[in-house]
Amino acid sequence: MAYDLKKESDVKEYVEKLGMEYRFGCYMEKKPEACHLLGDYLEGIKKDFEKASKVYKSTCDDYGYAKSCYKYGNYSFLGKGKSGSKGEPRVAYQYYEKGCQLNDPDACLHSGLLLFSSSMPKEIDRDVMKGLEFLNKSCDMNNATACFYLSGMHIAGVQKKLDPAATSASSSSSVAPPSAPTTASASTKTPPKDSDYVVLKDMKKAFMFARKACELRNMYACANLSQMYARGDGIEKNEKEAERYKKLAIEMHDEVKKQQETLGFQQGVGMPN
Repeated sequence: MAYDLKKESDVKEYVEKLGMEYRFGCYMEKKPEACHLLGDYLEGIKKDFEKASKVYKSTCDDYGYAKSCYKYGNYSFLGKGKSGSKGEPRVAYQYYEKGCQLNDPDACLHSGLLLFSSSMPKEIDRDVMKGLEFLNKSCDMNNATACFYLSGMHIAGVQKKLDPAATSASSSSSVAPPSAPTTASASTKTPPKDSDYVVLKDMKKAFMFARKACELRNMYACANLSQMYARGDGIEKNEKEAERYKKLAIEMHDEVKKQQETLGFQQGVGMPN
């Protein structure tokens, strides 16, 4: 049957049929891909986060479907789909880690950030080296954000001990990014030694990760790459390349802005009930 998606009645019928197909594929044919799509359907179309959470969890637990492990990790971290829940970071980490073991790059990214960040709850023990392994794995699987974070780590270096004066920052929508490592003030503290770092400053590695992240369309990495070429940090100074990557970063920024405007318009139109 052909649907006229300009007609509200046809849209409603199409959406309902889609849900039936996903349920059949999940519960009757036992297809993990269909189960994950059912979770997406419940989340995105029906806005039934409680049911979506249960579907993602069972699809991860029963089938070892990596994307569902990642999604349930998100739900657990935010307390989404559970009335009155403030989130369970430890449970979230368990599902992120499982998703990473099943080779989901986003799950590896979030596993790494949870272990690396100084602003995580007490339930998560900071483990920079293990977090670094997760981020490297995510970057190897072409996750632009992971490559960008790795570049930043090598720009600043990561010290073994946290600055006690550092403040924590929580995020309500995503895993909080790792706090920027702070260097000691020369007037009040002894400058850190190489032995004080878990990750040493290394501009060549920082450049390498920034270039890969930029190639994967991370605009912040492209902006950093422009600065590196302009200053000769980690690469030979090249004003032409600096300008090229600056323009690329600006183009990406404009694209994101347009996408956000389009998304805002679509959300304003809304889906028929």
